[in-house]
Amino acid sequence: MTTQVSKALLVRLEALPGREDDVSDFLAKGLSLVEGEPKTVRWFGIRFGPSSFGIFDAFPDEDGRQSHLSGEVARALGEQTGELFEEPTIEQLDVVAEKQPS
Repeated sequence: MTTQVSKALLVRLEALPGREDDVSDFLAKGLSLVEGEPKTVRWFGIRFGPSSFGIFDAFPDEDGRQSHLSGEVARALGEQTGELFEEPTIEQLDVVAEKQPS
């Protein structure tokens, strides 16, 4: 059975000049970090455009979201800010509807 979500995050990352491939690689590796977070039930590394990237992830509740915000991906974002990308913007969202994976 798939876990229903009610909370989410949208993180926007703007790659520093010439670091676009590195940001893409960073996001690909980020997947392994969230594998150990049982309350991060959806996670996507996304690309909006040539130098604009993001992370969308969803959680069953506020506890899951807050746990994620203090987890490995959040630490990695902090470590790479100014190295790979500008200061991330983080939006906390409420999920009002979803189509669950089969």
